Amino acid sequence: MRMRAAVAGALLGLLTAFAGPGGSASADPSDTTVGDVTGFAADGAAYRLTAGQAEARVSFVTADTFRIELAPDGRFTDPTGTDIVLPQGPPPATRWRDLGDRYELGTSAVTLRVTKSPLRFSAVRADGTPLWSESQGLTWNQDRTTQTLARGADEQFYGAGMQNGRGNTTHRDKTVEVGVDYNWNDGGHPNSVPFYLSSAGYGVYRNTYAPNTYAFTEPVTTTAKERRFDAYYFAGTGQDALKDVIGQYTRLTGKPFLPPVYGLEIGDADCYLHNANRGERRTLDALKVADGYVENDMPNGWMLVNDGYGCGYENLAEASAGLGERGMKLGLWTEDGLDKLADQVKAGQRVAKLDVAWVGAGYKFALDGCKDAHAGIEANSDARGFTWAPESWSGAQRCGVQWSGDQSGTWEYIRWQIPTYAGASMSGLAYTTGDVDGIFGGSAKTYTRDLQWKTFLPVTMTMDGWAANDKQPFRYGEPYTSINRASLKLHEALLPYIYSHAHQATKTGVGLARPLALEYPDDPKAASDAAKYEFLSGEDFLVAPVYQDAVERDGIYLPKGTWIDYWSGRAYEGPVTVDDYSAPLDTLPLFVRAGATVPMWPGSIRSYTDRAPGDPIAWDVYPKGSSSFELYEDDGVTREHRGGRYATQRAEVRAPNGGPGDVSVRIGASKGTYTGKPTARPYAFTVHTGDAPGTVRLDGSKLPALTSRAAFDAAAQGWWYDRDERGGVVRIKTTALSTDRAFELRLTDTSAVGGAVPGASAALAAATGQELGAGTPGTVAVDVTAGTRDATDVRVTLAAPAGWQVTPAAPIGRIPAGTTRRVDVTVTPAADAKPGEATLTASARHRAAGTDRTATQRFAVGVMPPPPTADAWASDLVWLRSTNGWGPPERDRSNGESGATDGRPLTLAGKTYEKGIGAHADSDIEVYLGGRCTAFTADVGIDDEINGYGDVAFSVEADGKVLWTSPRLTGASATLPVDVDVTGARHVRLRITDTNGSKSGDHGDWAAARFTCA
Repeated sequence: MRMRAAVAGALLGLLTAFAGPGGSASADPSDTTVGDVTGFAADGAAYRLTAGQAEARVSFVTADTFRIELAPDGRFTDPTGTDIVLPQGPPPATRWRDLGDRYELGTSAVTLRVTKSPLRFSAVRADGTPLWSESQGLTWNQDRTTQTLARGADEQFYGAGMQNGRGNTTHRDKTVEVGVDYNWNDGGHPNSVPFYLSSAGYGVYRNTYAPNTYAFTEPVTTTAKERRFDAYYFAGTGQDALKDVIGQYTRLTGKPFLPPVYGLEIGDADCYLHNANRGERRTLDALKVADGYVENDMPNGWMLVNDGYGCGYENLAEASAGLGERGMKLGLWTEDGLDKLADQVKAGQRVAKLDVAWVGAGYKFALDGCKDAHAGIEANSDARGFTWAPESWSGAQRCGVQWSGDQSGTWEYIRWQIPTYAGASMSGLAYTTGDVDGIFGGSAKTYTRDLQWKTFLPVTMTMDGWAANDKQPFRYGEPYTSINRASLKLHEALLPYIYSHAHQATKTGVGLARPLALEYPDDPKAASDAAKYEFLSGEDFLVAPVYQDAVERDGIYLPKGTWIDYWSGRAYEGPVTVDDYSAPLDTLPLFVRAGATVPMWPGSIRSYTDRAPGDPIAWDVYPKGSSSFELYEDDGVTREHRGGRYATQRAEVRAPNGGPGDVSVRIGASKGTYTGKPTARPYAFTVHTGDAPGTVRLDGSKLPALTSRAAFDAAAQGWWYDRDERGGVVRIKTTALSTDRAFELRLTDTSAVGGAVPGASAALAAATGQELGAGTPGTVAVDVTAGTRDATDVRVTLAAPAGWQVTPAAPIGRIPAGTTRRVDVTVTPAADAKPGEATLTASARHRAAGTDRTATQRFAVGVMPPPPTADAWASDLVWLRSTNGWGPPERDRSNGESGATDGRPLTLAGKTYEKGIGAHADSDIEVYLGGRCTAFTADVGIDDEINGYGDVAFSVEADGKVLWTSPRLTGASATLPVDVDVTGARHVRLRITDTNGSKSGDHGDWAAARFTCA
């Protein structure tokens, strides 16, 4: 796939070199800047300005949107035609006046100032607030046209579509490219959009198919590779000016489409018919993979069963029916054309994935493909168009998901993808994503971490057939399967929240994944690197993915407000930076905004098809002040919603801004109708108060208070305060209530989230690096820190994996407020516990501020294998860590290719070695010695299979200290002997790093790698 992308990219370069704007080369052309105004004419909402041979045209589209065009030769052209910009209705009322040195053209919302000598533009709001100002007139040469703007002292810039590795923080002082480049890795810009927006409250869309370059320096220069200028400007208003600008841009170019609900579930993609990587299979073999999702109780909404590159399909209708029986829809790649789409859709296809061959010269081909595939699904079924495409352009948000291309699963892949998708939302791209753990490389751990955070994107998929092993979330065994199941089921439970935001995007243009700067535009840290590796999922969830092989996450920035740890219920007051956040493999650093009211599907369902009319809706409520959320519902599949067949139901919460008081939750009547809408349904609530209420009333009538989880589960209606759940929650359930009538819950004598006495509860922490031996008794230390009040009668316990034994620690009578007490808990792992990371959950039941409370904390401990008792080959030891730059590292083989055990005999300078490790930079392999060894020896170099190239350095680390580092070695270097003293070392890491910025050929060998041990 990488090769076909490169070929397609080269073809695109040749095509655009000979045809289309900006294609021709230029030998140092001289620029021309527009001169003085020599003529002026007004025609309704359009104005024409002459400057010598050049002509400019200003057209007002709405009260806050206008267009500026410049034709250097006086002849206006529009290569995009009607492809991108949608009809906008009648123009607004405008006015103009001649003030001598300038013209002023304007509406009730915005004024464009046109300086006459020379011709320059600037825009202000109706109240005179500046938006932007040209510091130089429009400039052109035979290849490009440039606008030059003065940059504000604190002005920040966003947009330009999908910019890999960036975009959710400011582009200030950076240059971004807008155009197809087929660079799907960090620094690339697939799915570019010629649109940007400024913190000053304006946005600009360059109406073109030509590539653009935006330099957000001083001054700002924005260039398109064409000898014409055509840009639309948007003046944002109100407190949410940036959102308003995105809304105006997507009003012009199209609002994001509303996917079917199955499109918001994870998808699975593979080639089945004639798959060279997997052996001969048939299309119906896809049903066996679908069975894997069912048998492992994992959500999956759709499957692509071909790839169009030598892999076709057969028995399409039968495959579609079989997938339908398993709660999934059929999808196909469309690389081989759209002429068969009608028959494919009639056979059951509901997802169309466009690949690189659908990107043509000038970018128009890609947009047309997206629109045609979307329309083809709708023309031949009652379904909604649902397409995926790489390398798209403005307007594609209205017809498909923007996919970031072929990538390899690594920790770096996770890191740079975090800012990518939230940043793309700043350009109206509501649905952007990448494959879980890429399509090449990857590992069980990187797959699990990548899936965790992509749970909070609206869409994602996993792709097989190109890596060494299939990449379904159930392929890796425990604990990965259980963790992946939990991630997928959390996403499934959140579909009412996600789907409601998808509906909002059709109105506002703003997607689910958002930069902090969009919601907190006045917070300078939100625009900075302090927030680069986190994002918001809607307004309510802050997601800070783990992008290193670590069990803690540092540098989590929480903006102004109260933020609740989703897993423990611990409250944080922002702005604050959280370091040392405990994040074992099963824990995604996740925070909820106080005031959030989140609709969910209760229970542990596998598919949206498991839902029946009348099933309950659950509301997860974090009461603080006045807040609300509007739930959107329709049939989830057809296009009836476009005719108004949908319903909304508003939840409103009233609570103290902090501390004690009553909490009310009002659920309004469901307004509207759709096929399958229930006339009545039960409701469930989880209200995070931190203090038990005195009473809970439903429309004034007391609900029964229940005393245990078992009693609550058995009751048809009632409430129960669960002190052990996430800092203390009130669980409430009702019988079926009419959806046509509003109702209100009132919790008396309770509190806002965080409790009646904020911070009164104790907090728990556990140091990293704690280790236990399988089947061997040991101790685990837990630190208990009392909150703003003394913690009394403190009882610490640990929840451990099945088969482990835990002895509760002795009770502690009192821990004074603000002080910490370390508690040692005796733990014996199961005798067959696998070496590596295990998750424990500490609980401290205690009393503080007159209330019984429970603090909890997840953390990781290491289960160590027995240390070597005699000399040992490094390739024979258990590897606690084994990251690699390409495919897995190999035992007693060279690195080979991306597959497992596909290496060759280890060979350095013509000498073959029976034992050793074949790896690829950047590589990191960790072994446990337990202090039993004294020396490490090896021969290192680049394996002969690389034929003389590659550029790496080797190093040996012990317990966090670098013991030895090689000089830079290339494929032409002599073999280097290694002899390192590792006396007393518990953990040793063997690392290979790239040294020239190109990892191609970096196949490093630890040949004859051996530890001398007693």
